[in-house]
Amino acid sequence: MTASALLDRLSALPPGLCLLGLGSNLGDRRGYIRSALEAMQQEAGPMLACSQLIETAPVEMTSPHAFLNAVAAFRTGLTPAQLLATTQDIERRLGRTRKSRGGQHFDRTIDLDILALGSVRLTDEEVLPGQRLTLPHPRIALRPFVLEPLAEVLEQLQ
Repeated sequence: MTASALLDRLSALPPGLCLLGLGSNLGDRRGYIRSALEAMQQEAGPMLACSQLIETAPVEMTSPHAFLNAVAAFRTGLTPAQLLATTQDIERRLGRTRKSRGGQHFDRTIDLDILALGSVRLTDEEVLPGQRLTLPHPRIALRPFVLEPLAEVLEQLQ
């Protein structure tokens, strides 16, 4: 499926369907992703689908540490602000200490990116004090490490 076709599918997501990108390139990568998935199910809602883990080279950063990446789908009643606060809290609890800033990326124990939330459309909107969010995620089409597992999850949801 092409990136364009995947993005078209995102415009027709049912309300409350959260698509989440997960990545880790430090420590027990598989364990961090598993812990993040478990926390999301407890705090955001049930997991409906999850891709296989794929190993990828770092993108937009230089690091000797390869990433494990996945995409998961959850049913949630959280607002975009609540979902962002939840993902950031999970990242902190799992040891993420530095967020990407100004295009500079760092190694991380866990990275949780909200790719889409139903048909919600936000453009660089401040959803929490000092925290901006764009939905769907603006760089989905530029990231093969998201596109491949996203296609897998969308197929599982059909």
